[in-house]
Amino acid sequence: MSVKGTNGPGKGPGRAGTALRRSDGSTAMHAERPEEIRNVALVGHSGAGKTMLAEALLAATGAIARMGSIADGTTVSDSDPAEIHQQRSVALSVVPVVFSDVKVNLLDTPGYADFIGELRAGLRAADAVLFVVSAVDDIDAATIALWKECEEAAMPRAVAISRLDHPRADYSRALAAAQQAFGDAVMPLYLPVGAGETFTGLHGLLSGMVSEYPAGELQPVQRAATEDELAAAESARGALIEGIIAESEDETLMDRYLGGEQIAEETLVADLETAVVRGSFFPVIPASAETGVGTAELLRVLVQAFPSPVERELPAVMNLYGKPARALNCDPAGPLAGEVVRTSTDPFLGRVCLVRLFSGTLREDTAVHVSGHGLAERGHQDHDSDERVTHLHAPVGSALQAVPFAVAGDICALTKVGNAETSDTISAKDTPLLIEPWSMPEPLLPVAVEAASHADEDALARSLAKVASGDPTLRVERNAETGQLVLWCMGEAHADVVLWRLADQGVQLQTVNVITPLRETFAEPAKGHGRYVKQSGGHGQFAICDIEVEPLGRGAGFEFVDRVVGGAIPGQFIGSVEKGLRAQLLKGVSAGFPVVDIRVTLVGGKAHSVDSSDAAFQSAGALALREAAAAARIQLLEPVSAVTVMVPDEYVGAVLSDLSSRRGRVTGTTSVGGDRTEISAEVPDEELLRYAIQLRSLTAGTGSFRRDYLRHEPVPSNVTPAAVGA
Repeated sequence: MSVKGTNGPGKGPGRAGTALRRSDGSTAMHAERPEEIRNVALVGHSGAGKTMLAEALLAATGAIARMGSIADGTTVSDSDPAEIHQQRSVALSVVPVVFSDVKVNLLDTPGYADFIGELRAGLRAADAVLFVVSAVDDIDAATIALWKECEEAAMPRAVAISRLDHPRADYSRALAAAQQAFGDAVMPLYLPVGAGETFTGLHGLLSGMVSEYPAGELQPVQRAATEDELAAAESARGALIEGIIAESEDETLMDRYLGGEQIAEETLVADLETAVVRGSFFPVIPASAETGVGTAELLRVLVQAFPSPVERELPAVMNLYGKPARALNCDPAGPLAGEVVRTSTDPFLGRVCLVRLFSGTLREDTAVHVSGHGLAERGHQDHDSDERVTHLHAPVGSALQAVPFAVAGDICALTKVGNAETSDTISAKDTPLLIEPWSMPEPLLPVAVEAASHADEDALARSLAKVASGDPTLRVERNAETGQLVLWCMGEAHADVVLWRLADQGVQLQTVNVITPLRETFAEPAKGHGRYVKQSGGHGQFAICDIEVEPLGRGAGFEFVDRVVGGAIPGQFIGSVEKGLRAQLLKGVSAGFPVVDIRVTLVGGKAHSVDSSDAAFQSAGALALREAAAAARIQLLEPVSAVTVMVPDEYVGAVLSDLSSRRGRVTGTTSVGGDRTEISAEVPDEELLRYAIQLRSLTAGTGSFRRDYLRHEPVPSNVTPAAVGA
């Protein structure tokens, strides 16, 4: 079928224009109006074929002479060194193609769950989503969850069933799986002609025409469907027409159709496009990246059925003080407002920022304001700076092509913008704005690292700052209690990429076991005698103190009580004893962890009129506490977190069993609708170090959790924490 004539303007505001410009004959281009732009995120599980499909669309539009290879690291979108190293997408990439005088920014997103931050950045920059489903593999639960997320945001969607050239490809099974996973409004516009090696074309259900792709040719040849092909497609065609009519705003259309009237193809196409933009109808297009079959039909859907930026609601904006500002419109003449959706570092160009422009026009040699707020807890401190845009580019994978300007709705690349980080707002210098940041998951896998040598510490700090500036899902923390440098990551694959990027920048480091910040307390009352007496000529050191220690309830902290009578210890040295006690509390008395929840009573001591001093009584207080500890039973305390786990109902039993094996105490389960359950539990932090990995394994990538520190509790006698064992 032909969704619409490929050269004519589309219906509605901003459909395909004709003013697209190219720069120096390359793939770089910029549109002069938002109506000439489509921003489409390619999503789907790892291995579904997103990257190669983007490569096929580039080849079909003549942007590249021939398709690259993932194995060889020659694809346009997977050009990040980490992607070439890992042989999979790990970062958001923008690949623009031009079709029917419309610039389509394809946002190739990673399919692996660890890189969900890059996926969410792609969704933020996109106005529509193309779900790529493999005809060989099943649809994973994470893709189904992403569909529901897009559904809640009313994002226009379509489905491309890929890899149909594979010997094991099964289009009917893949379509049925997509309809079961995504709903009945998922309907094919085309049927494949042939299968596997004989998959050579598409049969348009509305037009009755067949597009055949001769071997080695990028453009299809049109012919009328045979009688047998029409008969085989009759059922699917009827279901498609009824599905389109059900979405029509013309209430008479269904009665006319059921009465035997032949509804004009133009009417059906118009209603189809309206329903796609509304996010209530989802066309399916069969395709093969390897052979190029289906690329022309897919491009027509992207250009003519998906909305332009002017048809989508823009994110909320505020001023730098957090007060709401006037709502933005996708207007090139409006106030400048864009968002950095990805930041990378080039050895020659420095920091490179991909920016989705929501409003205004950005030109070279323009003064802009860069604002970043709201990510301080992840190590991205709030920042504001005025900078000048000296170089403006159109991104084509990792390549950059100079353009004179970028209009609202487009995606551009800025270089040498020193302070910009991912999720920052780019706005006019005289009217700075802040775009409400997009939702990002919390990194929950800790990885402790150390510089290989003292000389590498500065290099590690500099490189970490570069890596963190482009990755808002990475949290860098220097644990105040353990002193460890901890990288909080989304999972093992994310951690591998972060460590690889650091090593690629020449940083020598090593990973070490994460130390859980334990604490110590007295399990029983005890007494201590601290005697610090030294004579070495001249003034000596003399201080003696006696203390009594008793345990307090959890969370009570430290109490110091002075019960010295008769001036046995002069008043000016009472504070010295307390200072020495507090210093020893921080150092610990048994395993080197801070001591908490005790009361220390100073009951007596002695002083010397000449040799006693502040330092001497500090030392005596510390000695007294250590002696009391030697005579008492010391209890280790471990941190316990309140954990909330969100899982599909089918995995509740497995998750509950796993939490029990982690010494967790389940405090409740709540059905939250949508076949999902929220589980509340209290779990020791020691048992949560690798929980992000295990939960993903238990729930096929669909489970998520959050944690909040609750309290410290005694470590059971049959458990030896790893921090002590180390």
